[in-house]
Amino acid sequence: MSKTAQITIDGQTYELPVTEGTEQEKAIDISAFRAQSGVITLDRGFKNTGSCESAITFLDGEKGILRYRGYPIEQLADNSTFLEVAYLLIYGELPNKATFDKFAGDITHHTLVNEDIKKILDGFPSAAHPMGVLSSLITAQTAFYPNSLDPNRSKEETELSIIRLLAKMPTFAAWAYKKKVGHPVIYPNNKMDYCGNFLNMMFSLPADEYEIDPVVAKALDKLLILHADHEQNCSASTVRIVGSSQASLWASISAGINALWGPLHGGANQAVIEMLENIKADGGDTKKWMGKAKDKDDPFRLMGFGHRVYKNFDPRAKIIKKAADDVLEKLGVHDPVLDIAKGLEEEALKDQYFVDRKLYPNVDFYSGIIYRALGIPTDMFTVMFALGRLPGWIAQWKEMKEMGEPIGRPRQVYTGENARDYMNMGKR
Repeated sequence: MSKTAQITIDGQTYELPVTEGTEQEKAIDISAFRAQSGVITLDRGFKNTGSCESAITFLDGEKGILRYRGYPIEQLADNSTFLEVAYLLIYGELPNKATFDKFAGDITHHTLVNEDIKKILDGFPSAAHPMGVLSSLITAQTAFYPNSLDPNRSKEETELSIIRLLAKMPTFAAWAYKKKVGHPVIYPNNKMDYCGNFLNMMFSLPADEYEIDPVVAKALDKLLILHADHEQNCSASTVRIVGSSQASLWASISAGINALWGPLHGGANQAVIEMLENIKADGGDTKKWMGKAKDKDDPFRLMGFGHRVYKNFDPRAKIIKKAADDVLEKLGVHDPVLDIAKGLEEEALKDQYFVDRKLYPNVDFYSGIIYRALGIPTDMFTVMFALGRLPGWIAQWKEMKEMGEPIGRPRQVYTGENARDYMNMGKR
């Protein structure tokens, strides 16, 4: 027997179907409610609105669960690689060896970008934010691959766009960094794996080769896995709604990058480091700042602790803490800002105020520490986030297309002036 919910308005009762997901998540289907009643629902920020049905990622914030296509994030982080996880998210299953080798080989084959991209890059001032550079370079690809703009493009053309995007994103990200620091760009090296190639393009110089540390490469691979998807967040929803207009994959991903750029979304790990810098400038007294964080009358907020979705703990933080410890130990970094971070972490984990409120260090806290240790500037942190989130965005776009979702068009409750007549300027 199908379940229904009832809404009564002005004495008229409407029955609405209740749908249930595979993890027993229930939702009231209101898609026909306006047609039946003339009434819309109001949900500011879509905090309690399911915009779609999706088979990609399951997240339970109360229990601290994150799964990609049913696989626990802990198992994927321990056993898989970023490219394998990318395949899983985009195509729904883990690949066998032959399938994965072809997938990885195709990506390697497309890492090089058109030489004219350097002219576009040269047009940016060195002060340009790397996220603006990255989103612009992604959008520019529509000029180099005009067939990707056709909404009736073949499946083969769509698959080629997916491969090209995965292949060229590290090149664009590294080149955005090179522009920022004023260094010449480094071309991809197809003898290297995905993370090794990216690190080489980031840190190698024509006069000084970069030796890839396997501990660093492994930590980066884990970080990318942990950021690969997070269901219907701001940027993923943006990718889907832009794509619903039949915009190309390139345009949709560029929109997702710009959504991620906002400090309330992708800028959290940057905010962590900026907070730590402020504490250092104040003398580095972590106890003083922990006290400020507990004072409800103090505007200071401890960045990188707790999570808006995870009400228990962030499962990704447990994984990346070990990677952060490994990187700091291997690199032997002596940085007072990172010492402050470790001090805050130790205090928060034993302070009853934070324990009771489950304000544990989250993935942004530890990822900021790793990027800082690697010498990556703070305004590149969100670019690193985008590099990891790319497979999830692609998967969301691809699922939206395959499900034939209609163009996104939210409603509103109008609160402006009632009808009034135009008055000539001399009478106003």
